[in-house]
Amino acid sequence: MESQNVLIAFGLTLFAGLATGFGSALAFLAKRTNTKMLSAALGFSAGVMIYVSFVEIFPKAKEALVAELGEVGGCWVTVLAFFAGIVLIAIIDKLVPSFENPHEIHRTEEMDMPELAEKFNKLYRMGLFTALAIAIHNFPEGLATFVSALRDTRLGVAIALAIAIHNIPEGVAVSIPIYYATGSRNKAFAYSFLSGLAEPVGAMVGYAILSSFFNDIVFGVLFAAVAGIMVFISLDELLPTAREYGQPHLSAYGLVAGMLVMALSLLLFL
Repeated sequence: MESQNVLIAFGLTLFAGLATGFGSALAFLAKRTNTKMLSAALGFSAGVMIYVSFVEIFPKAKEALVAELGEVGGCWVTVLAFFAGIVLIAIIDKLVPSFENPHEIHRTEEMDMPELAEKFNKLYRMGLFTALAIAIHNFPEGLATFVSALRDTRLGVAIALAIAIHNIPEGVAVSIPIYYATGSRNKAFAYSFLSGLAEPVGAMVGYAILSSFFNDIVFGVLFAAVAGIMVFISLDELLPTAREYGQPHLSAYGLVAGMLVMALSLLLFL
């Protein structure tokens, strides 16, 4: 049963990571970015991640840690792990320059300018660095999805879907500059696809390191950190990008819809 759970968790993590490839394909199929849809979708993803972090993941982490460390110790460790997750992802985000940061998304039509085609080397370098940056960001996201799915499959499914939506515009950010630099859709798609593989790799590396001493304390710390990571991603990346792409209210509507869908899905499985 445990090996089956590991396979399911890995499959969900792989699905979330490979959404970057889906984003790359969409960039070539659509001449213009559907900014309203993208805004609502990113808001929806943020709603799912924020709701599940505070309503489901954080309480479960606290419950596991309190059972092992007592009321006071468990609460302190839960809060510290939560903010440690925020600090971790914030440091990773800070180390990636904004020009190459995958979360500094640009519309495909903004990139579709004749003068960009003349700057092959710069564009190619930008695409490669973006792919590398996405791989770095996806590593902890992969571990977050994997740990969540390992503990609770329904949680894993919700988080995998939210992160997959979050990864789609990242695929666009990788593929567009590489395509204009090389003229090759295949090469652009390949780099985008490979950058998404960092998520399942992150899951496997994390699990390989932690599996030998995985217990309720390790689970609780990881789960609380996962909640912090997802809240930071939502507030720092998803919502600002969603507002930038569409009318101000669209991202808010998507956020509420994401929370509602997540709430209903949790109630249906009570």
